Amino acid sequence: MPYAWTSQDPQRPEQELKLWPHNSLPPKGFAAFILATFGMATLPLYGLLGTTLLWGLLPFLLIALAGLYYALRRNEADRQIVEILKITPEDMHLTRVNPKGDALDWHCNPYWARVALHQKGGPVPNYVTLAGAGREVEIGAFLSEDERKALYSDLSDRLRHIGPAA
Repeated sequence: MPYAWTSQDPQRPEQELKLWPHNSLPPKGFAAFILATFGMATLPLYGLLGTTLLWGLLPFLLIALAGLYYALRRNEADRQIVEILKITPEDMHLTRVNPKGDALDWHCNPYWARVALHQKGGPVPNYVTLAGAGREVEIGAFLSEDERKALYSDLSDRLRHIGPAA
């Protein structure tokens, strides 16, 4: 799952959760995919070696390959999202770092915090939100539907064990 707790013990008073989107294409896979695409795209051109038609078609092949390269790199850059949720008995702090580097913060007292699973009506099915301090914020919107359900269950369990500050 693309999220992890620093502590596996839900009874522990201090918890930290880190969430990130799936990145299914590692750098070696990216290089192999671009190379394989180039190799397969040039196969029809081998019959045109030595003709002027090859030079007429080759730029279009290279433009298509450059477009694919750009699209994959742009997708990778757009997926550089990290959400970190820190829970202590006194404070609950969610930080989301967006792809461009800007950070969004949310604070709340965990005693008043609520975790909600919106099965319908959100931008995605089984939308998970945290509510408190007069605001409701999303968490893990980039996760798959099953992962959001598991996240909701995990967050509910962890918040249940965090009591009010003494």
